Amino acid sequence: MRVILASKSPRRKELLKFILQDFEVVESKTNEKFDKNLTLEEQSKKLAYVKARKVFDETFSDRIVIGADTLVVKDGNVYGKPKDREDAILMLNKLKNGIHQVITSLAVLVEKDGKYDEYVLYDKTDIHVKDMSKEEIEKWVDLNKCYDKAGSYGIQSEFSVFIDRIEGNYFTVVGLPIHKLYDILKKYI
Repeated sequence: MRVILASKSPRRKELLKFILQDFEVVESKTNEKFDKNLTLEEQSKKLAYVKARKVFDETFSDRIVIGADTLVVKDGNVYGKPKDREDAILMLNKLKNGIHQVITSLAVLVEKDGKYDEYVLYDKTDIHVKDMSKEEIEKWVDLNKCYDKAGSYGIQSEFSVFIDRIEGNYFTVVGLPIHKLYDILKKYI
């Protein structure tokens, strides 16, 4: 059975290899519209589903398509990928010295022997970030590792020195709740 990761994220690809060695990567080029009528959890689930659905609809036969979406949230504000250096610095100033949440949703669409199943769920983790000086923030941003990451940071990188602790699943923060994905995939593979 084909397994397709509907994401160009190198981190998601790396994490999926913990479960499977043989899968394809197909970028899901979708318009990620934000619906203000949905809760943040529902919004994240919708975005993961739209990504998976686009790739599912473009492929055929028995297959599993995996889509994911990650939101960084603090005080009801969503912090996506930064537009530029100034935006990254602004985000990190908002996230430092406090607690924020990372919501990663998962959409798994399966067609096997003519039967269709879908799973759409999310996982949430609290991140406690230490205080950071202006110089520390600028040094991190100037490494140029923040621009493809929601919230302008990667917990799995040099930024980890600013993480005091997490409450929840580490891999949810990295971008793929593999503990939940594994439970779905083992039904089919």
